[in-house]
Amino acid sequence: MRWHDLLFMHWPVPIAAMRELIPPGLEIDTFEGEAWIGVVPFRMSGVRPRFVPPIPRLSAFPELNVRTYVKAGGRPGVWFFSLDAASRLAVRAARVAFHLPYFDAAMSADARGGSIHYSSTRTHRNAPPASLRVRYQPTGDPYGSTPGHLDDFLTNRLCLYAADARGRVSRGDIAHAPWPLQPAEAEIEAIAMTEQIGIKLPQIPPVLHFAKYLDVLAWLPTRV
Repeated sequence: MRWHDLLFMHWPVPIAAMRELIPPGLEIDTFEGEAWIGVVPFRMSGVRPRFVPPIPRLSAFPELNVRTYVKAGGRPGVWFFSLDAASRLAVRAARVAFHLPYFDAAMSADARGGSIHYSSTRTHRNAPPASLRVRYQPTGDPYGSTPGHLDDFLTNRLCLYAADARGRVSRGDIAHAPWPLQPAEAEIEAIAMTEQIGIKLPQIPPVLHFAKYLDVLAWLPTRV
């Protein structure tokens, strides 16, 4: 798959507020004593199993995730609180194959005059509401993150963790080149993405990073 026009928006949050949201067997990963929550809009293309060609209208769609950072056995990864997507097929396939909390949403991601106008409203039946409207754009040249720095902690994650209906945790590995990060600016018109998990975002500007595109491989999860 390829991820396009991705915006990382991150806020620090108290560790105590996150602890009960993470299943046993996973440790909250922190940076200088703080946990972080991210809201990440982007769009995808070329989504397909290996050796299968992309399917028109099924392999390209916007996606939006809410995430934090965890580790198991010392290996850092991502924990997703929710993932919204504008593909009913992708939502159902990811729920079954990866045990991830995917939801249907009405979404758009339009490039206009150098900026991305992004909108998402969850439509999934019986799911908690969630929505986002934001305009964003890069403000500088691409660079590589430096190990030990905050931008590396927030973006350089090569696995995800998930739990099935019985609470059993699994890990799915991913592979990609280093993120071509760029500084970014964003105008958040409306955001209601973390209320679904009982987290209120702090009233401070988020830490922002932009990436134009990145090619990604993912493997099916295995039990931790």
